Amino acid sequence: MTAWRSLFTYNKYAQITARALRSSLKEEERVIAEKRGITNTRFQKWENGVGGQQVVLNEVAEKK
Repeated sequence: MTAWRSLFTYNKYAQITARALRSSLKEEERVIAEKRGITNTRFQKWENGVGGQQVVLNEVAEKK
């Protein structure tokens, strides 16, 4: 068993390593990499093959 497996899950391990990698990048590349990590979640209920209105569950304000 690997050492990190006894401390946390694979998802947590991947999150930690991704954060470490992003923080080691130069400013311009870091900003681009952080934008790739932003996610948006939408919900849409379908009935009889017709999609209803989409609802944004976690609206993310875009950074400029």
